[in-house]
Amino acid sequence: MLLVQLSDLHVLTSGKTLSGIVATDLLLGQCVAAVRALDPQPDAVLLSGDLVDSGHPAEYARVREILAVLDMPVYVIPGNHDARENLRAAFHDHPYLPSSGPLNWQVDIGDVRLIGLDSSIPGEAGGGLDRATLGWLDRILASAPSRPTLVALHHPPFASGIQHMDRIGLANPEALAAVIRRHPQVERVMSGHVHRSMSTRFAGTVASTCPSSAHQIEFNLRPDHPGGFIMEPPGFQVHRWVPGAGVVTHLVPVGNFSGPHSFHD
Repeated sequence: MLLVQLSDLHVLTSGKTLSGIVATDLLLGQCVAAVRALDPQPDAVLLSGDLVDSGHPAEYARVREILAVLDMPVYVIPGNHDARENLRAAFHDHPYLPSSGPLNWQVDIGDVRLIGLDSSIPGEAGGGLDRATLGWLDRILASAPSRPTLVALHHPPFASGIQHMDRIGLANPEALAAVIRRHPQVERVMSGHVHRSMSTRFAGTVASTCPSSAHQIEFNLRPDHPGGFIMEPPGFQVHRWVPGAGVVTHLVPVGNFSGPHSFHD
């Protein structure tokens, strides 16, 4: 099973740029073209939040326009820049999305279960998982204890060390960890938000973050650093699950790079 994860798209309406610098819609188009060029093709694509920058319906329409060329299923979860109801309306034809409440869902991709959690809190940059969501997750995991499972949410359940992002992180990672520990079939907890690729041990499994399809957060671990973004290459992750071997994650940068070149004359 191959799952592509795209994150932190921050798409604006056509022709607009973020901070006057980042053409987020054009960069997403480049990432989508790179996904289409993968061989073999992925079974599905996950968008792990911040699909748009301000939650406006026109921005979601632009996202749908760019994604329309993909032939595989696309699954979405909201981030702090998303507007829950506008996202729900924009993807009204996605039957896995609930018709009301937080955008929590589950789908099966072959032998693997993918669970999406809504960690967004309307009007806030930080995230959290309410008691109802955690209870729902516990029940869903308990219903299929032998099915390999990937859990996705926008806000990572661990501190990155990038202080200005950690201040707007997940408010209750320990509550999520308590649920995950009870269910050893969870192969990976996947998130975005920090615009960088990271991984760590979490609740008896692995937690990871995906880079942005547009701009990246500057890597700086000084506690007094005010924060900023940097135009490192956009990218995405490919999660490859093999029975008996688990999940291997590949980071795929997107750009015009020389090669591939033969190792032989």
